[in-house]
Amino acid sequence: RIQLISPIIFGISGLLMGIINSYQSFLWPALAPAMYSIGKIIGVLFLAPSMGIYGLAEGVLIGAAMHGLIQVPALLKLPGRKYTFILGLKMQEVREVARLMGPRVLGVAFVQLNFLVNIRIASSQPTGSLSAIQVGFALMLIPEIAIAQSIAIAALPTFSAQVAKGRLEDMRFSLAALLRGVLLLAVPASLGLILLRVPLITLLYQRGSFDTHSTQLVAWALLFYAFGLVGHSLVEIISRAFYALHDTKTPVFVGVIAMSLNVLLSIAFSRLFISIGWMPHGGLALANSLATFLEAFALMFLMRGRLAGIEGKNILNGTWKALLAGGCMSAALFGWINLTRNASAWLVALAGIILGALVYGLALLVLKTPELTRVLDFI
Repeated sequence: RIQLISPIIFGISGLLMGIINSYQSFLWPALAPAMYSIGKIIGVLFLAPSMGIYGLAEGVLIGAAMHGLIQVPALLKLPGRKYTFILGLKMQEVREVARLMGPRVLGVAFVQLNFLVNIRIASSQPTGSLSAIQVGFALMLIPEIAIAQSIAIAALPTFSAQVAKGRLEDMRFSLAALLRGVLLLAVPASLGLILLRVPLITLLYQRGSFDTHSTQLVAWALLFYAFGLVGHSLVEIISRAFYALHDTKTPVFVGVIAMSLNVLLSIAFSRLFISIGWMPHGGLALANSLATFLEAFALMFLMRGRLAGIEGKNILNGTWKALLAGGCMSAALFGWINLTRNASAWLVALAGIILGALVYGLALLVLKTPELTRVLDFI
């Protein structure tokens, strides 16, 4: 009951975030989620000892308030802005938002329904399966948020401006460049998670009642979730391109089909994994990854029709370079893992990340990847 105030605060804060982002200003909106986390930590450290679980709930409220308040100074600094409170039902823009919002609400609801189905299936599997898929999915989301969501949030105002000016050719070029960039970042992140999953999980979680068996359960889920990192990243970018075109129906329609397929694949893969003696919760992760990849390909195909092409050769050129450089990185990491078999998780994970990044960067340099050249020129 205490926490139910926070959705109202987040609703207002989300509007502030959208306004500020539309002016190509991203720093303060990007800090808002961190403020929410800090508020929850305040609840844990300072309120929970005396208030119990209610202290945690109050921490959520503090975090939600900080999420909104940190953006207010940036809002007030926007050029030539005057804010007045009106209902605005007669404004065309407000009615357009309401029209576009409907399919998005349906899509979000269906995603949550899909999560409930996965929880139901995992609950019937061996002890620890449900926690394993939740922790594994959260770990996969860390690079996905850092790479794809950050790029997608920054890209939406650019896409929208290009559409408003009727410059679809510029949007096509921007979309192709972003997809190449996301692939060049998501491919090594995916391969790195697959190879370094055990030392990373050990480093982050293995203490107390989270033992080596827990690590193996999460590592099994993360192995299959990591395969889907590229698909999740592509969906983030392409769906924003549809939103810029004032089309929320297409990504939601494709997403509903993909999530329905995810449910069927979850049941099928779980049974398959049991039949071959594998831990069945890995089948839930594999189903999610495969369904998301199919969703990404479907959206790319449909967007290709909307924009009369998406520079497919350019994207494929970036893809094979990412895969080739990723192969070199994987070979180096495989050797590193075998060389440090008995070393601490700190050394294996952190040094492995640095080694992988260096090898991948050098491989892209040898392949004369233009994105890397531009980054080096910028530095």
